[in-house]
Amino acid sequence: MSDLNIKIKKASWHRNGVCGEGFYAIIFEEKKEGLMIASLFDEPGCCAVYSILKLQEENIEFAMGNSWRGDVYEDALRPALKKFLEEKGSNRIGPFAIPQK
Repeated sequence: MSDLNIKIKKASWHRNGVCGEGFYAIIFEEKKEGLMIASLFDEPGCCAVYSILKLQEENIEFAMGNSWRGDVYEDALRPALKKFLEEKGSNRIGPFAIPQK
């Protein structure tokens, strides 16, 4: 379990084209880094994270300020997303329903 202190503010399921893998777009606050955004796929190990502030500055550079370890954030995001969806309700329905594992 991760020791990151995160709070999910919004989460929305996105269909990635017709045949692509869907993912959750998540806006979350991390105590140290502030507002962040993540793309979290169902497949373990598939998580991308960016600082919203740095995106506003058009910083998308790897290892130059807006490069985050998705694998580190994933450990905190998956349980936080589960809790968020249980409290707020899922917007993922039909064939996109949350897989039961």
